[in-house]
Amino acid sequence: MNAGAASVRAVEPASAVSSIAQRTPLDPESREWLAALRGEGVMRDEAIGRLHALLLRASRFEVARRRPTLPHLRGGDLDDIATEAADDALVSVLRRLEDFRGASRFTTWAYKFALYEAAVKLRKRAWQGREVPLEPESWSVFSSAAAGPDAEAEQSELVAAVRTAIDDALTPHQRRVLVALAVNGAPIDVLAERLGTSRGALYKTLHDARRKLREDLSRRGLDVTEEP
Repeated sequence: MNAGAASVRAVEPASAVSSIAQRTPLDPESREWLAALRGEGVMRDEAIGRLHALLLRASRFEVARRRPTLPHLRGGDLDDIATEAADDALVSVLRRLEDFRGASRFTTWAYKFALYEAAVKLRKRAWQGREVPLEPESWSVFSSAAAGPDAEAEQSELVAAVRTAIDDALTPHQRRVLVALAVNGAPIDVLAERLGTSRGALYKTLHDARRKLREDLSRRGLDVTEEP
């Protein structure tokens, strides 16, 4: 664990643990984790060390699970990714202790932070050096080889309408985001990094773009109701 991660301070005093425990029936192990991580001195340092070890096991598990999809990465690269993911997950967990509500065990809750960080870092590494396509590489992703003549004609008409709606109804930024994420399959965290924005902002842009597309296609008499 690097020194920077270990120096993160708790965001609430130890007295806050009792109030959280009163609001939510936490299991004994989770209460112990919270008390230790919100404490001071050796007890807190030891808890941080144990937490980092847990997060490192989680990130290594996720890296190993995804390794077949990244054959170009060497073992040392994967170890570095797992360690970086555990470090970042530790910082996130310590900053968000007040968000823990006891819906699961504390260790299960914290474990997910490491899985997420490892997945994000692996996706970014997979796209390292690759251009994120902001224009459609091919509209053939919408085609179906099994479609009959009538269905294929209907499908071609729909694809043409979608392409026109994307060009006419969306702003340039909405068009770039929709095409990159929904058409070309770029990971949202990679796109956020390339565009200098956040995942939340991109989700909002994508939501607005889809809404505009539905409205535009509906005006053209096409039923594009999404499944719940």
